[in-house]
Amino acid sequence: MALARAWKQISWFYYQYLLVTALYMLEPWERTVFNSMLVSIMGMALYTGYVFMPQHIMAILHYFEIVQ
Repeated sequence: MALARAWKQISWFYYQYLLVTALYMLEPWERTVFNSMLVSIMGMALYTGYVFMPQHIMAILHYFEIVQ
């Protein structure tokens, strides 16, 4: 029962995503290409933030002499 309810909720969120981004008008292969590009770009952004943000934060803290 809980699994069916969770699946229904996820389906509803996916439908809302399709409506908000107007992807419901695209064909399935176009939707797949768009979603693949979106996931790739988001993955690269998260990876870049994970790798480089600590360096930038430490540089800022050193600049303002918060950390020696």
